[in-house]
Amino acid sequence: MATSLRHNLTSAYLDAATRLSPKKKRRRIVAYVESYDDVAFWRTLLSEFEDDEHYFQVMLPSQTSLSKGKKMVLLNTLNADELGRSLIACVDSDYDFLMQGNTAVSRRINKNPFVLQTYVYAIENYLCYAESLHEVCVQATLNDRVLIDFPEFLKRYSRIAYPLFLWNIWFYRQHDTKTFPMHEFNQCVRIQDVTLHQPYRCLDEMRQRVDKKLSELGTRFPQLIEQVDALREELEPLGVTPDTTYLYIQGHHIMDNVVMRLLTPVCTQLRREREKEIKRLARHDEQFRNELTSYENSQAAVQLMLKKNEGYKSLWHYQWMREDVERILAASSF
Repeated sequence: MATSLRHNLTSAYLDAATRLSPKKKRRRIVAYVESYDDVAFWRTLLSEFEDDEHYFQVMLPSQTSLSKGKKMVLLNTLNADELGRSLIACVDSDYDFLMQGNTAVSRRINKNPFVLQTYVYAIENYLCYAESLHEVCVQATLNDRVLIDFPEFLKRYSRIAYPLFLWNIWFYRQHDTKTFPMHEFNQCVRIQDVTLHQPYRCLDEMRQRVDKKLSELGTRFPQLIEQVDALREELEPLGVTPDTTYLYIQGHHIMDNVVMRLLTPVCTQLRREREKEIKRLARHDEQFRNELTSYENSQAAVQLMLKKNEGYKSLWHYQWMREDVERILAASSF
């Protein structure tokens, strides 16, 4: 009787497993990305669209070498037979989205429906989304006090950088990367030391550099002023406004030379405040040491928390990418 019972239970389990298992094997869709740092970002996006019919595998572009980067991703996908059906490319937009077909790479990326792009300059710009930076500080320090209005700071930063950014884009659209190269633009729009009691002072220093460069460009190229200014209306539908410029500036520059220079002093101060609170509330030295050790072990490096930040999902560019994935799946009949 026991044998019969075990047989019936096994049969019931197998029947249930059969009903739960998909009727056909899920299709694998390979998504080539540029580097190790990109894997988690694209996995976060693409995992939203996995179901019983298909799943994504995010991979580096070469299985035979350590070659990485945007060029390698595009080289391995644009002429592939399976592009669209079982293979897609995922790349940073860099300036290619704003070029709007003025370069060969821009035409390929913007016109190929099976190439996903970030629309902002790069993944780092998502991670540095102003509305999410307070949460990054909370995760790093376990202190919820607001010391700097990050959205307001980056709005002011963007407004200062915006007119000079237009000049930089104009020259790149003319295939001129020497007259006013990106590294020179970045030098103008970096920020120096941030003081928490006067956080906007560093923007005044940046404004002086920007104004000086604007004056220089206007003096050298007076015939271009009207053309550069006309870019405003052309770029606005792409999301570029005086308030959002930081999303389109080189991602590593924004992360390393703007946002991290904000987050580091903020998190240092938040940790000090928490440590002082622990000292004030501790009843004796042993409790103080134990509580302080517990707090120190619970902290995390702010740069690590920034790289793990997923608070950008409300940004409209992210919604554009979601719509692109939906179109790919619909067009490819996965």
